[in-house]
Amino acid sequence: MTGSTTTPFSAADHTARMERAARAAADAGLAGLLVAPGPDMVWLTGYTPTAVTERLTLLVLAPGQDPVLVVPTLEAPDAENSAAGEALTLRDWTDGKDPYAVTAGLLDGRGRYGISDNTWGMHVLGLQRTLPDSSYAALTDALPMLRAVKDAAEVELLAAAGAAADAAFEEIRKVPFAGRRESDVGHDLAALLRRFGHSQVDFTIVGSGPNGANPHHEVGDRVIQRGDMVVLDFGGLKDGYGSDTTRTVHVGEPTEEERRVHDIVRAAQEAGYQAVRPDVACQEVDRAARAVIADAGYGEYFIHRTGHGIGVTTHEPPYMIEGEELPLVPGMCFSVEPGIYLPGRFGVRIEDIVTVTEDGGRRLNNTTREMVIVD
Repeated sequence: MTGSTTTPFSAADHTARMERAARAAADAGLAGLLVAPGPDMVWLTGYTPTAVTERLTLLVLAPGQDPVLVVPTLEAPDAENSAAGEALTLRDWTDGKDPYAVTAGLLDGRGRYGISDNTWGMHVLGLQRTLPDSSYAALTDALPMLRAVKDAAEVELLAAAGAAADAAFEEIRKVPFAGRRESDVGHDLAALLRRFGHSQVDFTIVGSGPNGANPHHEVGDRVIQRGDMVVLDFGGLKDGYGSDTTRTVHVGEPTEEERRVHDIVRAAQEAGYQAVRPDVACQEVDRAARAVIADAGYGEYFIHRTGHGIGVTTHEPPYMIEGEELPLVPGMCFSVEPGIYLPGRFGVRIEDIVTVTEDGGRRLNNTTREMVIVD
């Protein structure tokens, strides 16, 4: 069983991230951060065990202290050889010993720690049992923007993932749709993502006809028919960073109403994109896109937020949603994906990943947003 490095960054890059995270914890009034295997650990260290088991693995970050990775002895060699291995002090423990006692020696017994959202409940309870005066806050609540602002290298990795997803769309529009099951097209999409460099496919939504009115339909056994609108939403990870794009195609010639709805969504997506610039509140992107759809009389059929952040996971902060007043900052990357969903009939969604620049926004998906006709 071996560990893996899933982001192409150096030990120096990961050291800088861990130092930044420790400073952010202090600024938030926390004694430090506790990070279990998952996206936060990958981003901070480049390391994740091949298999996450009941054995405790935990990164401990605190201001003014060297980073420490508490790790099972049998996994210590892989951790040491990870991207940030030389920047980590390993504190290993063997089966039969109490890993929480090992960890407790690294913590302030009365401290409040940010803890990664995916940490197993048994581990949180084990720490609380060992240090009853300690307390914990989920990182989503304590440091929601920890990974939100990407550096230039991260943006380019996201751009490369977006370009790979675009290449998959250019190929999928050439395949037959009519007479095939949604699952057949979904299988084609997954294969194309892998062909163009994705190591992981997270989702391939193929919502044809009335199934397109369900934003998270994914794929089913419905046979696609001529006259169907088909929502294609797909993405995954390439070189450790995410892609996520949506285009809505039509099998054969669309009706006037179908063209009109598609045009409204396209205009809404453009409005959301044009709202992107530094210091604008996240909710303004949602408002800009939603206003176009509401003004056209379809407001009740836009039933989700306009966007979500993306990075080492395909869904993460920040969120483009009413009530989110966090200002946009250069380097933030997120989707702009308005939609209209008419129950029992059809749906339309158009989605690009966008990054905030010094003076506006940059699209990381660049396939046509006009209606595409497929066979």
